[in-house]
Amino acid sequence: MATQSPTATLHSWKNVPKQEVTTGLMRQFITASRLTIAKLEMKKGCRVASHSHENEQVTIVLSGALKFDVAGKEIVVRGGETLELPPHVPHAVVEVLEDSQVVDVFSPIRQDWIDGTDTYFKR
Repeated sequence: MATQSPTATLHSWKNVPKQEVTTGLMRQFITASRLTIAKLEMKKGCRVASHSHENEQVTIVLSGALKFDVAGKEIVVRGGETLELPPHVPHAVVEVLEDSQVVDVFSPIRQDWIDGTDTYFKR
C-alpha cells in the first residue's frame, strides 16, 4: 500500500506484488502518472525475446550481468552500469550471465504491463 500526500507518494517494494513473468524472471512495478519503474530479479540463463516499444527505457543493473542485443549490437551491462534505450529500438536480453538485480524505468507508462498485453516475454 502506498502512502499519499498532496505532494508525494511513498511506496515500499515489500508491498508491491511480485509477478513471475517467465522462468527465472520476477517483476514488481509501480506506475506513476508519466513513468513506470520496475524492480526485476533475473536468474542466470534467463532470456527476454527481442521486442520494441514506444517507451524510452533506462536499465540500471544493480548487481549481476546481462547480455543485450540492441538493434543487432551486443552490449554487456554489469552491476553499477546503466543502459539507455530510445523509443522503438529493437532489443533483447540474449542471456542473463549472472543472477541479477535490475531496475528499469520507462516513460511514458507501460500500459501493456498494466493490461497484460506484454506477450514478448512468452516467445
